[in-house]
Amino acid sequence: MNPDLERLQPYPFERLARLKADASPPVDRAHIDLSIGEPKHAAPHFVAEALISHLHGLSQYPVTRGQPELRRAVADWLSRRFQLPADSLDPQTMVLPVNGTREALFAFAQAVVDRNAARPRVLMPNPFYQIYEGAALLAGAEPVLLNTTPESGYLPDFDRVPEAVWADCQLLYLCSPGNPTGTVLNIATLQRLIELAERHDFILAADECYSEIYPDEAAPPPGLLQAAAAMGRTDYRRCVVFHSLSKRSNLPGLRSGFVAGDAEVLQAFFRYRTYHGCAMPPATQAASLQAWQDEAHVRDNRELYRQKFAAVTDILQPVLDVAPPQAGFYLWPRTPIADTDFARGLFAEEQVTVLPGSFLSRDTDSGNPGADHVRMALVAPLEDCIEAAHRIRSFIERINP
Repeated sequence: MNPDLERLQPYPFERLARLKADASPPVDRAHIDLSIGEPKHAAPHFVAEALISHLHGLSQYPVTRGQPELRRAVADWLSRRFQLPADSLDPQTMVLPVNGTREALFAFAQAVVDRNAARPRVLMPNPFYQIYEGAALLAGAEPVLLNTTPESGYLPDFDRVPEAVWADCQLLYLCSPGNPTGTVLNIATLQRLIELAERHDFILAADECYSEIYPDEAAPPPGLLQAAAAMGRTDYRRCVVFHSLSKRSNLPGLRSGFVAGDAEVLQAFFRYRTYHGCAMPPATQAASLQAWQDEAHVRDNRELYRQKFAAVTDILQPVLDVAPPQAGFYLWPRTPIADTDFARGLFAEEQVTVLPGSFLSRDTDSGNPGADHVRMALVAPLEDCIEAAHRIRSFIERINP
């Protein structure tokens, strides 16, 4: 067996199941799960119709690069959304469809990390999406955790990274908007990271799968390619972005996303993927093309989240240190007691599940940055989110009068 498999830690939901195992929640109320970031809004009907109407494609092997029409639709969407110069993104060499960002974020490290280097390092935020850590470990690299704390505005403090660590860095995972913090990296920070990547010869992998859920229609979160283009770097050298239809279009079961950016890096990733055997099915590609070409359902989706954040924070703010995120669909409040005690007690007394922040983080010399926080995913219907908020408030008022 690959010995690095033993270095993988239990997934947060495994730990959550153990935490709740001996609890006996009240049976007179329905369970409300706010722990998993699985969108529950209705999937666009026209996307489902496109999927069904293209099932005849099952008689053909799909190609790894994907259909030209899909790559063009993705390049056009990126150019519109992030104000990229016309034709700066070549659909043939700078876009690859993938079966969801989870698969791609993991596979990317396997393709780009040089395990023969003296000390290959992969930097990532802490708390984080656990795929980053697992990808680094199985690529033979050392994960380097950058804490995101209240003191740093829940953003990685890149100023505290020693020069020696930057020198060994081969890959930096960014998550903006952040999971679980909901914070957004601004253009200036992204441009500074591009300059660091050039100086120290590493690649930027920007997980932007929450970029289409934001409160202000006039102020969408910026992206890594947008920052590069603003610097005149329209070759997008060292910059690769990951996007998905799961959150944007409420299509987690479609398993559809894309990777885009530096053509040289994507050529190497394409070579890896031809062996990986991960071509997107033709019907999925046809459905994805329809989704990337429509914005009306995405705007409707944002409005649903705005309603939920307004209602839930209005209920919780009198008793909990919580604020709406800059983007994404998570709340990341501080808890009045230890996060694990809070999560277990809330489930046991109110039949509501949230995820302890310490399960999304790793211990460091300065502590666990996720401790005394919980992640609440406002993915359930509005009435369920409101009911959950009332139960959470009742629980807090009992434990912290």
